[in-house]
Amino acid sequence: MRWYHGTFTLDGRWVRIPTAKGTSPLWVRLARDVPYPVEQVRSVTLLCEGGRLFLDVTAEVPVAVYPPGEQPDPARVGGVDLGIIHPYAVAGPDGEGLLVSGRAIRAEHRMHLADTKARRRAVARRVPKPGEKGSRRWRQYRRRAHLVEGRHRRRVRQAQHEAARGVVSWAVRQRVGVLHVGDPRGVLDIPTGRRHNLRLRQWQIGRLLQVLTDKATLAGITVRLVDERGTSSTCPACRRRVPKPRGRTLSCPHCAFSGHRDLVAAASIATRVPGGGSTTPAAVVLPQVVTHRRAGRHLPGAGQSRRDPRRPPRAARGSVGPRRPAPPGGESLAPKARIHNTHRKPGER
Repeated sequence: MRWYHGTFTLDGRWVRIPTAKGTSPLWVRLARDVPYPVEQVRSVTLLCEGGRLFLDVTAEVPVAVYPPGEQPDPARVGGVDLGIIHPYAVAGPDGEGLLVSGRAIRAEHRMHLADTKARRRAVARRVPKPGEKGSRRWRQYRRRAHLVEGRHRRRVRQAQHEAARGVVSWAVRQRVGVLHVGDPRGVLDIPTGRRHNLRLRQWQIGRLLQVLTDKATLAGITVRLVDERGTSSTCPACRRRVPKPRGRTLSCPHCAFSGHRDLVAAASIATRVPGGGSTTPAAVVLPQVVTHRRAGRHLPGAGQSRRDPRRPPRAARGSVGPRRPAPPGGESLAPKARIHNTHRKPGER
């Protein structure tokens, strides 16, 4: 439910919300302060997600103001290519490029799907029949499933905001005033099978475009959607069609050109104009200096260890690990371990 400006009262961490006529108002205590001044708040929305109560705040935030000579230049145009492995690949005007890795987000989707299937298999025998009242254990399982689903959505949403913030921050440093973003939403209408349709659904193209547009507008950067057809399969040197590569490197069999597939697409998108069709009218400037960023450092397994805590431990998957010394007075009856690293002595970790 949503209440607009003038119908609610915001006092620190307390929000006064009117209810039905003739009844007392509802006071909601927030877990933290609202990050906007009271005079900028325009509406509040009370919603429930994953068994938890949230207050969504909509505020009017002014556009950023820059010192003279540091504001984004409308003459400097950058191209943005949307993808799954790289949610944002950006090509700047001075041979600068940015790659935002989304492998942690993709791993979060895969592990969440695997966990969901495992939980469903575990409780398949005690699922209530149609019309049968569920037990307490079943209600607890459903409540836990809702909590896990809500946590998964919040994790992915936060990672998407981190990726968009990195793109906008990079564009501000490069003084890019206009971002040409390739619009790939046409692929959503193509039936490609159950598995690939799931990947497209998890891609969330519309949310990536919305988050990037909102943050770029606050930074004073204009976002324009252009046609991205053929940008990942056209050689920028000889303008010929190239077979789709299996990896991230685009290699042209006609002129021996080789480059990063997503950066080549972003550089081609930067030269296109809205409504201009799938043609590249100007010369493509490929990035020479590429900055790498990773979205979703808060996700499980995205730290320095690179191991998801939801995965079973190494010993449970059949790894024998290092050999332990024999007990005193006799030889160990345990099977001998296979030491793959010849430079490690038995017993060392």
